[in-house]
Amino acid sequence: MALNLLSSIPAACNFTRLSLPLSSKVNGFVPPITRVQYHVAASTTPIKPVDQTIIRRSADYGPTIWSFDYIQSLDSKYKGESYARQSEKLKEQVSAMLQQDDKVVDLDPLHQLELIDNLHRLGVSYHFEDEIKRTLDRIHNKNTNKSLYATALKFRILRQHGYNTPVKETFSRFMDEKGIFKLSSHSDDCKGMLALYEAAYLLVEEESSIFRDATSFTTAYLKEWVIKHDNIKHDDEHLCTLVNHALELPLHWRMPRLEARWFIDVYENGPDMSPILLELAKVDFNIVQAVHQENLKYASRWWKKTGLGENLNFVRDRIVENFLWTVGEKFEPQFGYFRRMSTMVIALITAVDDVYDVYGTLDELEIFTDAVERWDATAVEQLPHYMKLCFHALRNSINEMTFDALRDQGVDIVISYLTKAWADICKAYLVEAKWYNSGYIPSLQEYMENAWISIGSTVILVHAYTFTANPITKEGLEFVKDYPNIIRWSSVILRFADDLGTSSDELKRGDVHKSIQCYMHEAGVSEGEAREHINDLIAQTWMKMNRDRFGNPHFVSDVFVGIAMNLARMSQCMYQFGDGHGCGAQEITKARVLSLFIDPIA
Repeated sequence: MALNLLSSIPAACNFTRLSLPLSSKVNGFVPPITRVQYHVAASTTPIKPVDQTIIRRSADYGPTIWSFDYIQSLDSKYKGESYARQSEKLKEQVSAMLQQDDKVVDLDPLHQLELIDNLHRLGVSYHFEDEIKRTLDRIHNKNTNKSLYATALKFRILRQHGYNTPVKETFSRFMDEKGIFKLSSHSDDCKGMLALYEAAYLLVEEESSIFRDATSFTTAYLKEWVIKHDNIKHDDEHLCTLVNHALELPLHWRMPRLEARWFIDVYENGPDMSPILLELAKVDFNIVQAVHQENLKYASRWWKKTGLGENLNFVRDRIVENFLWTVGEKFEPQFGYFRRMSTMVIALITAVDDVYDVYGTLDELEIFTDAVERWDATAVEQLPHYMKLCFHALRNSINEMTFDALRDQGVDIVISYLTKAWADICKAYLVEAKWYNSGYIPSLQEYMENAWISIGSTVILVHAYTFTANPITKEGLEFVKDYPNIIRWSSVILRFADDLGTSSDELKRGDVHKSIQCYMHEAGVSEGEAREHINDLIAQTWMKMNRDRFGNPHFVSDVFVGIAMNLARMSQCMYQFGDGHGCGAQEITKARVLSLFIDPIA
């Protein structure tokens, strides 16, 4: 199966290979290809005179649906002190609930696990990190209720919080001697099967056979159960809602903030709703939404100041969608600087990507790439106005971010690390532009050697380190500079998710072949089979990222690791129903923006 086909990569942070052996349909094992080292020399090819007609492509993305004036008009009554006081009182009550449970020695851990799970899914667990840590430390080695539901819930929550709980020992009573689940397909335990289904997505690559067994078995069971129980008004209606949601996308792969918005409504109508938890979730969501509005307004003012959206009509004018990415990465209110700066970074990636993908000529792109690599404003003097505007917006914005690091932390070495990431992505963009212009179709492996860089995650995450690290260290900068596993796996998932959501539309308007088409061409399979293969590779990559989370080096924080994982989650959210960033699924993205940033919860 394709789940075994994404080959392992050495764990050392300075390795230089991403090996993606293909299936047996492509002559078996393909040796790893060393990542291509690109050097772009300053072009000596003269640019065509301004008065000479150059035929340029357009992606027809269309204008933004969010006007500047509308964004700036956003306001919320939840910025007021009265709501802050209400939130504090509710947090005290919930904290007391957690601490009271800790004092009851004989209390079934299942009750505590369900409370922690609800806090997480409601989006308020960040207020209780210390209490949750103490609780999980205490019940880590404590026997829970012997049911499948309790066992799977404990396993999932512990792994979510960084405990490397052994899978075979945990589930031994539900497995045979070969490690295969011995659960009856006729059992009436949908709640337990759902818990096992969700827990399976926390497994790591060494447990891939167990993952395949667990997900295959539980998926079949849950689908059959829903057919029998769906659309019927009965006591299982709440469970049906949870099952359908999980089958669409597992919890571990979901964007946390959208999950919280969805779960608040589901929890309110559930059988075990706690009024205190529900009230806190609603008030906190609205308070945080007010913070997000201010972050978005700041980013919108910056975007308007650059003039890129107004002057470069081929560029995706998507500042709200860019901001949505950052909320998916880190929604907590105290990370406002991260969201404001990261929105700028993603907007700049989007603009530069469109320069390479749809508008620039090869001559122009080679000079632009060289200018970015040298970070030299004089290098763009012979380029057209649109390229000068784009380069100076990029250079000025990144320079200001490095000034922030100098001013706030006294760190004066950040610029070389940020510009290296930008040079890498521009070189990768240039490779794709050359492929397109020559009509070259790479193998899937060759494509991915370049595409995990060109997707932009490396730039996003190197910047994310500088936005969140306190202090910023030389060791941390060196670590992220070499794109360690946690960055690489996040990049691979984003690339695959993007390709699944956008490649068909991009090919119609003229673009380089993406992973799906590369695999179709190479393996001689249908588009449906290729998509299934890519989905399998996504699952395999998630297991690799789960593993690397447990090996987090001390010189990057858990916050950074969480952002990397959330970026992968956000990619599956944005491209779940098509191109939610560009135009293909814009109505879905609009509804999500309204629910997260515009409409408070009543």
